[in-house]
Amino acid sequence: MTPKSKKMALPKGTILPNHIAVICDGNGRWARSRGLPVSLGHEAGAKALKELVRNCRDLGIHTLTVWGFSTENWNRPKKEVMHIMNLVKKTILETLDEAKRDGVRFIHLGRKDRLPHDVLSLITKAEEETKNNTKHVFNLALDYGGRDEILRAVKNIIKDRVSVDSLTEEKFASYLDTKDQQYPYPDLFIRTSGELRTSGYLPWQLTYAEFYFEEGHLPDINIEKLKAAILDYSRRRRRFGGKDKISHFKFDPSIVAKLELGWRHALAIGDGERFRDLVIKFVSEHYGLSKELAKIAGANLAKAIVYGEEENWKEAKKALKGLYEILKKTLNLAFEPDLVASIEVNLWRANGSAHKTEQGLLLEEGYRQLYAETFRVSNYQIANAAHLAALATAERDLAVKKSGKEANIHWKKAHDYTEKFYRALKERIA
Repeated sequence: MTPKSKKMALPKGTILPNHIAVICDGNGRWARSRGLPVSLGHEAGAKALKELVRNCRDLGIHTLTVWGFSTENWNRPKKEVMHIMNLVKKTILETLDEAKRDGVRFIHLGRKDRLPHDVLSLITKAEEETKNNTKHVFNLALDYGGRDEILRAVKNIIKDRVSVDSLTEEKFASYLDTKDQQYPYPDLFIRTSGELRTSGYLPWQLTYAEFYFEEGHLPDINIEKLKAAILDYSRRRRRFGGKDKISHFKFDPSIVAKLELGWRHALAIGDGERFRDLVIKFVSEHYGLSKELAKIAGANLAKAIVYGEEENWKEAKKALKGLYEILKKTLNLAFEPDLVASIEVNLWRANGSAHKTEQGLLLEEGYRQLYAETFRVSNYQIANAAHLAALATAERDLAVKKSGKEANIHWKKAHDYTEKFYRALKERIA
């Protein structure tokens, strides 16, 4: 097992999925883009996959399911199929002792009647020698197809003469390849290589899984990409058809936008008293805080902004953390105040100050990360709001640099984008 390190650590409060299911895609494209034979792409993919499996264990993931070969993959050139099967065999041989040592149970998902005899023999050996392990589960989907799995289940149900009245979802699931597992249903589904489909992967089991599509090919997948997927999953609000338990935001986007542009304008012209007063009103309206709490939270935000202007990042973060501690406690939000404060300060630092951004440094990704973490939504869900925030920032920059009518035009555009940002944010988190 890889020793724990800073590289492996996830932020405090990260919600881990119990079960991750992965479609390992892109070996061929990775190889062809580098002028290499496809066989070398599969070898690079196998190497990356071994690290993925180890990293999942080290991060605390209980069950990992990997699709290594589909029922349709037999249509590939015979030489490529043989190479894949040899890689499967080689990988099992190289990792079986490690799996036994780390308490991993190896389970094969898919058909067994078409696999080469030596591969099947090794799979049977791995299943038998790890059957009593309970710490982790590794499912290898080999000669697997979702429709095929369901058809096999139906045939066995008919063969066992299961009555219509006794056929429940639980009974049906007991005929699937994931039967008797502690976590048969994936919480997080990851597909590499930018493909946006499930291709029939675990159709019964993926019903409530969160989907994450990674642009990188399998050979490029590393610990950082895995952590990014888990963090994105951790931010999502999973309702399972029910209601959200999170506090709901009832702010008026037009009022919040007006207050924000007001304090930003006051800061730009050096009107400190008006700036502080508007920041407190902004915090009260945006987060629905009481007058007393808004005063404390608003004072923290105002201090953070001023420290940010002075590039006193340590004090800026300290003040922001104070703001976010109040919000977390009052609104029952799930973020970690220290983490959110760090993200926001890093965004300010990259931009040069708390409210000035060079046009070429619009860190839309930074906004996406900040709002996704604060309001516990995925990067995809917050993308539109983050884009609008970046556009608003660009217009504010231009407004501060210009004067007279030209400045007013940019302040108006900044207001329009800011209001659109808050509307997009409310639509996502309300």
